[in-house]
Amino acid sequence: MTEKSEFDSPLLRTALTQLDRVAERLQLDRDVHERLRHPRRALVVSIPIKMDDGKTEIFTGYRVHHNTVLGPTKGGLRYAPDVSLGEVTALAMLMSWKCALMGLPYGGAKGGVRCQPRRLSRQELENLTRRYTAEIILLIGPDLDIPAPDMGTDEQTMAWIMDTYSMTQGRTVPGVVTGKPLIVGGSAGRREATGRGIVYALYQAARRLGQDLRGKRVVVQGFGNVGAVAARLLWREGCVVAGVGDVRGAIWNPNGLDVRQLEAHVAESGSVSGFADAEPVPAADLLLQPCDILIPAAVGGQLREDNADRVKATIVVEGANGPTTPEADAIFRDRGVTVVPDILANAGGVVVSYFEWVQGLQYYFWRESEITSRLQEVMTRAFNRVWGAASKEGTDLRTAALMEGIRRVAEGYRIRGLYP
Repeated sequence: MTEKSEFDSPLLRTALTQLDRVAERLQLDRDVHERLRHPRRALVVSIPIKMDDGKTEIFTGYRVHHNTVLGPTKGGLRYAPDVSLGEVTALAMLMSWKCALMGLPYGGAKGGVRCQPRRLSRQELENLTRRYTAEIILLIGPDLDIPAPDMGTDEQTMAWIMDTYSMTQGRTVPGVVTGKPLIVGGSAGRREATGRGIVYALYQAARRLGQDLRGKRVVVQGFGNVGAVAARLLWREGCVVAGVGDVRGAIWNPNGLDVRQLEAHVAESGSVSGFADAEPVPAADLLLQPCDILIPAAVGGQLREDNADRVKATIVVEGANGPTTPEADAIFRDRGVTVVPDILANAGGVVVSYFEWVQGLQYYFWRESEITSRLQEVMTRAFNRVWGAASKEGTDLRTAALMEGIRRVAEGYRIRGLYP
């Protein structure tokens, strides 16, 4: 596979377009701008795995460090059939802006393995994870690069990575990953952190817009860990969760879904499809249903030029990474739709991952009430900073958030200089 095809991905094109526009607005030094456009390092690995049938299959894996100017790198690991070097590079870049925006001492990283995790047995997934860890082990460590769960991975995946890394060190190293099970050094509140952070960001947006969340109709695309948590918390706050979707289908009830019963249905059946108290709708139409708040929490590139003008929500809160293309952003700006961007809205996961990392390094763990209180404080402070910057600069929240994040990384480059 050629380098051009590997790096050429829609998400990377979007990330670079965003960077270039903000760099021009910030009047960034040309040399710093060029450094920001490229990852510091990228590793592509082959992962040979003996499958349950005895045959050996080769998977391709990636780990990308975008920059290390503010500290060790931090970023998730995803298992998905469309993972590519370009996509992982874009996600690492977005993590750089996100960590800087939230005031975390991290650079951005991301990893991925091109596979279909649902088709792999538990033993095959463990073999895949451990071999992938062995292949990228020169790039990870508690003061170098700290992976975390993402699409297609979970707490168990992180436990396997931690154990594999620890075996090579001859000691237990809990700080090498975050998002681990509690029993091996995970943090209270980590599993719900991204969804909870979305709700905190939405609450601040509604407050600034003079709106009350109670009674607002909500649509959530993606009913995995992030979307389900956000839906549950908003439902408890009195929102009407009218539509949800996952990879197998989408459902709609204008009067609202009972999220508690829906979660029980998903736990039993594996999908929102077939839920008794709702009507099925085409997945593409879910984003266009009449609602006040839309939370795209599935995959990137869902809100595009061909559908943004038909979105009826007045507030879009991005739970996924890169769900809105630049063309859709322009349409939303013209229509007066408030978009709370991904690097702000879904930052709750990396914030609590930071808390977990700190706890692991100290071997001292906090109560969940402390975690949620600190998360709310960090999210609120970041939102207010972005809202203030947007008002001052006369721009939208995404541009303001990117300006804040990119400015901090660029300042790190300026202060540290260029070696040699």
